[in-house]
Amino acid sequence: MRTLIVSGGRIGHDFALSFLEKEKFDRIIGVDNGLRFLFENGIRPTHVVGDFDTADPELVDYYRKQDGIEMRTFNPVKDSTDTQIAIELALELQSTEIVILGGTGSRLDHVLGNIQSLMLAKKQGVPCVILDENNRIQLIDGETVLEKDRQYGTYVSLIPLTTEVTGVDLIGFKYPLENYTFTSTGSAGFGVSNEIVQKEGKIRIKAGIFVMIESRD
Repeated sequence: MRTLIVSGGRIGHDFALSFLEKEKFDRIIGVDNGLRFLFENGIRPTHVVGDFDTADPELVDYYRKQDGIEMRTFNPVKDSTDTQIAIELALELQSTEIVILGGTGSRLDHVLGNIQSLMLAKKQGVPCVILDENNRIQLIDGETVLEKDRQYGTYVSLIPLTTEVTGVDLIGFKYPLENYTFTSTGSAGFGVSNEIVQKEGKIRIKAGIFVMIESRD
């Protein structure tokens, strides 16, 4: 079951609508101020979650009155971000794939929190990505193969999420590696802005987890 989360960060209008024309989802979770995008574009959520501290009160009231939409309201004083709560709900609904729109923006604290929250899905073996018009962000381990003709932009960046990412092989990349160890405190920007130069790029990891960011700009 595919689940879309529309969160309260920056959403590129044209990009998001183009993406949603091509992709179909079984569940749509509206998160706090992400409700504005859904409402303005006539997209009906199946679930609504958040503390609604940034959402228009009239919009929140509108969704409360809608039949067939499950709504979960949380106290603003809580230990989880709204996006994390939405991911937990998506997993509760037994989603097999999760896509997040509105997970990036000017609040870098929220962006970093959202990236870390991807680990909730990773632990359950559920693919979960954050998308915007310029980036596709996900967590990877083991082996990942990226086809050059289908990659999300020009650049591939690998940033350690765990303290160490060991035994890293990069094959088919402009800057290849063999059995390299990345550390969260010592690798700095070493893994940033690589490029696929062959038909496909292979990333092999012996242990640890990367944040992989494919970028178009």
